Amino acid sequence: MIINDSMLLCVVGEVYGVTQLHDVVYIVCVGSSTIIRFSTTKHRRLTDINVRDLRYPLDIAACELTSHLYVTDNWECIWRVSSEGDDIQRWWTKSSSDTFRPWTLSVTSSHILVTTLRTKQLMQLDVAGDQLRRVPLPHYMDPRHAVESPSGTFVISHLNTQLKQWQVSEVDTEGEVLHQFSGPLGYTPHIAIDSKGNVFVVDSYNRRILLLNAYLTLRRIIVDERQLNDKPWCLCYNELSGQLLVGSYESGGVVAVFDVLQR
Repeated sequence: MIINDSMLLCVVGEVYGVTQLHDVVYIVCVGSSTIIRFSTTKHRRLTDINVRDLRYPLDIAACELTSHLYVTDNWECIWRVSSEGDDIQRWWTKSSSDTFRPWTLSVTSSHILVTTLRTKQLMQLDVAGDQLRRVPLPHYMDPRHAVESPSGTFVISHLNTQLKQWQVSEVDTEGEVLHQFSGPLGYTPHIAIDSKGNVFVVDSYNRRILLLNAYLTLRRIIVDERQLNDKPWCLCYNELSGQLLVGSYESGGVVAVFDVLQR
């Protein structure tokens, strides 16, 4: 893969999540109750979606099957929002007895995968909001973001609390580790995956994006500090268009769009 020159989408606010549904990019920023929208075909900002009771968005992901967006909010709930904002629901809410506090999330065609704050688990939901499973993680894993692989395993960016280093690991549905990548990595708040199992990794403190293969072996650095003005925080890969969206939270927040060409 090679990276061409990037295009910047100017954003007001620290970017915590970015996703794309069809030809529209959706962005959430720290402390904002609105979902920012940009058209990739018209190259302009569209009308924002206001989610009135959204308190503190932490991440956003899109589902092509339902044409809806999913937003984690304040470690308490997940919102389900239609692409135009005409259908907004508090889709999943943590019960008072549940220790699972939703943090980041990712979406495949029929599953939503959620990480949690302080609890070493993943939660997998179907598009109706029904829980499919809780995946226990090893005691040393402090997860940040997770994605489901094409084979049904889970790839997680996390801190290894024993080794005090950041890693990317693949686990099965029982939480058993299959593969690991240990870097060196500076901080890994977000990852993405393609249909072949290649993994894009945000290495925030080192200001770069890494590309790993399906066995979590480093293929190359695909975006480096010369191409990123700020520390990257989140990303989204659109395999159909070959575009990689990278959001940052410094300097007022920007989203950079990189053309990723297959070779």
